[in-house]
Amino acid sequence: MVILKGIPSIISPDLLYALAKMGHGDEIVLADANFPTSSVCRFGPTEVRVDGLGIPDLLQAILKLFPLDTYVSCPAAVMDLVNEDKVKGLQTPIWDKYLELLSNAGFAKLLEKVERFAFYERAKKSFAVVATGETALYGNLILTKGVILAGGNGD
Repeated sequence: MVILKGIPSIISPDLLYALAKMGHGDEIVLADANFPTSSVCRFGPTEVRVDGLGIPDLLQAILKLFPLDTYVSCPAAVMDLVNEDKVKGLQTPIWDKYLELLSNAGFAKLLEKVERFAFYERAKKSFAVVATGETALYGNLILTKGVILAGGNGD
């Protein structure tokens, strides 16, 4: 837990450090409980553990500190359903929650849907992967960092 003014207590010191070190265009993955975080991070991104936390609460806290990139078409991306789950009509209500939180933070862009294995490859190139306790299916989310303007505000 971080005990600082203005920093949500849900943001761990390791996560705060990763967010602060990221630059414009860097990506961070908020990974659900089923995501192979340690495997993806073995030779690449920093692994940050916040086990037990749900992604919506974490996302809400991160958006208070983290500007999203306004220079890309979709600064937030989810793992698309595999064909079998599309055929079954599997619903992803967590995506609606992400869109609501992003909209509340001033970002009205749609979520980019990334094919499963392309998502894994993109995660391997990210700055960090945050292992959460999120149990919603297809709860993985990639965020692209924007810029902080001279006055301290994001894009």
